[in-house]
Amino acid sequence: MADRTLYEYAVVRLVPRVEREEFMNIGVLLYCRKQRYAEIIYQVDPERCCALAKDIDFAQIEAHLQSMRAVCRGENAGGALAQLDQTERFRWLTAYRSTLIQCSAVHPGLCVDAAATHQELFEKLVL
Repeated sequence: MADRTLYEYAVVRLVPRVEREEFMNIGVLLYCRKQRYAEIIYQVDPERCCALAKDIDFAQIEAHLQSMRAVCRGENAGGALAQLDQTERFRWLTAYRSTLIQCSAVHPGLCVDAAATHQELFEKLVL
């Protein structure tokens, strides 16, 4: 049996009206130190999102999620935060904030393949 390694994940949520505390799961952010894996998978469904708020700016949401992806991957487009090590980037991305895009609490698990586990969590928690 292959060795299982620790991973951590948080559900990425769209909160169109922070004051109402309503949200929709739109993605999963997963980090596995041993496999050097840090990635975000997301999907924004405009029809579902409009059930919470009719005036959502989808271009703004996509820009925010692309920025999160750049930081997560350590790409230059992620700015100074992308230059941090993977652990620090994951912690920064999952820190509590009161904005349009929020993350759940961080949850741990064990996996053999972080990318496959990430896809499974995305399908289970978002789709």
